[in-house]
Amino acid sequence: MKKLILFLFMGLSLIAYSAQADYPEKPVSFVVPWPPGDLEDILTRMIADEFQAEYGVPAAVVNKPGGGGGPFPGAVEVANAPADGYTVGSFIIAVPVIGPNVGIPELNPNPFEPIGNFLTYPFVIAAGGDAPYDDMQGLAEYARNNDVALGHFGAPLIPTRVTLAMAAKMGFEYASDAAFDALDCNTLASGDADVINTTLQLVLPCLDSIKILASITGDRISKTPDTPTVAEIVPELDIALWNGLFVHKDTPEDAREKIRSVAMRVMQSDKARKLSEETGALIYWQDVDEAYQQIEQDIDSVDRISQILKES
Repeated sequence: MKKLILFLFMGLSLIAYSAQADYPEKPVSFVVPWPPGDLEDILTRMIADEFQAEYGVPAAVVNKPGGGGGPFPGAVEVANAPADGYTVGSFIIAVPVIGPNVGIPELNPNPFEPIGNFLTYPFVIAAGGDAPYDDMQGLAEYARNNDVALGHFGAPLIPTRVTLAMAAKMGFEYASDAAFDALDCNTLASGDADVINTTLQLVLPCLDSIKILASITGDRISKTPDTPTVAEIVPELDIALWNGLFVHKDTPEDAREKIRSVAMRVMQSDKARKLSEETGALIYWQDVDEAYQQIEQDIDSVDRISQILKES
């Protein structure tokens, strides 16, 4: 009997080891909770392509835009998927930092753990080229006596809250605001919004005909070197906006390591470096421990921003 039990135990262990060692053996989805075309989408597609080439299984980006309400529908899909490494989230800062606090059961407590961060967006506050102001100080003065409509990606999201907190600290408020899935040249040209916060990538085609008022970045953007950061104007709002890969916390380490190794290699590639030069984005690889530290730091920053908004 003891020999039979030992035999069965060894057999089950071998099966479990084989199943884990075989990862990946079926298609892998990388969920991007935004429409196609922006930097996180481009870089995640590069990761998916390299993953497919490396392991010989289909790997593709699945875009899950949230109807202007933020990245949370895509995040919920990853949270509800099996924790097996076949559904990977490509998430902005808001998912782990804000997601657990906005009343979505699937995201509270935070079900995700980082594989690593790879992108800091060149996020900007922009206005149309015919706007009667050229900088944030001019906007503040104008908005005290005129209606200014703000376009953003979602009220709970950090760029939106930073933009509103900045207005509060500068003594003005937007007359209205609305969420959009895409914020690009057409948004400003159509008059759907007077001011937008968006990534520089989405307004690069019309960069010469619009006004960049500030950047929500740690340092000035190389493509707009004369534009100050939000923190240069309001030091309390020192925060940058990043994107990383996340999986469910119960995902096996073998799967995590294979995803990580491919993603890190992509971010160190000539193609990624060229994209950084062309867009002003900061592209890198920040491993798990650093990613955890970044999240904790940003939770503190978001609490500070929330306090500013509460007092305004």
